[in-house]
Amino acid sequence: MPESIPVTLKPYFQEYVFENLDPERDAFIVIERALAWGDVPELRWLFARYTRERLAAWVQQAGWRCLPQRRFKYWQFFFDLDEATTGSRVWPH
Repeated sequence: MPESIPVTLKPYFQEYVFENLDPERDAFIVIERALAWGDVPELRWLFARYTRERLAAWVQQAGWRCLPQRRFKYWQFFFDLDEATTGSRVWPH
């Protein structure tokens, strides 16, 4: 199982100390950034690191609020998620 996060994803973790990120401990943010901004090599790493089921569950539960809409729709289709959890991106006042 690949351990370290690909260095090519480093620009997407600007608010973190990249070298301190742990793929397991920080899985939520790692999955988010890789699904949102990763290219083919990063996505290959992601699918080798986490199970397809775990990634699909992440998209279903958090994708609507964490991913750009276009990427969310892509991953929703990719994982065949008809009923992904969704909500409003606008906070109620």
